[in-house]
Amino acid sequence: MTSFEDAGTEETVTCLHMTFYHPCQQEKMMFRCLNFRKREQVRADEMAKFGRDSNVCRYNLMDTRVSRIQFSLQFYRKLNSSEFCFEIKNMSKKTKLMVNQTELGYLNKIDLPWKCIICFGDYQILAEIQEGESMDYFETHLHLAEVPILQERCLPSLQPIQENGISSSWFPSQGKSPIEIDENES
Repeated sequence: MTSFEDAGTEETVTCLHMTFYHPCQQEKMMFRCLNFRKREQVRADEMAKFGRDSNVCRYNLMDTRVSRIQFSLQFYRKLNSSEFCFEIKNMSKKTKLMVNQTELGYLNKIDLPWKCIICFGDYQILAEIQEGESMDYFETHLHLAEVPILQERCLPSLQPIQENGISSSWFPSQGKSPIEIDENES
């Protein structure tokens, strides 16, 4: 046998990808203390805290409007399962935390969906969980968004859609106005 055959199986690591956005990032540089260059390992028994207090928080947001500890993430394994999850808890007494459509008050916590948007104040964070097997640690990989994660869009679905399911807005109108036809006519 070769050393390759004797080598242990490499286990995958759960990775939490987080994409950060704030409209004033260019001027105020509130993400300057976050490491966007590479993945970071976090021990499974550690709580990942986000906030402005660098003595307590692993992930610092340089903004006086952010709480000392804004929110925390706890890595855990579901009971009677091999599935790993994250629990998110709002640690701010002043600011509500939105996780998708769920509002969390102070000390409220929920399971972090595998893909969700976390919002507080003007901050928007897209969180995506990449599953892994390691029980000893997880990784975080931080990204910076140039444009808002939440954007209002003008969708073609705002216009009536014909019964054939094709929206007329998808095709050039060529100066024709809509014609109403009675369904009994051929």
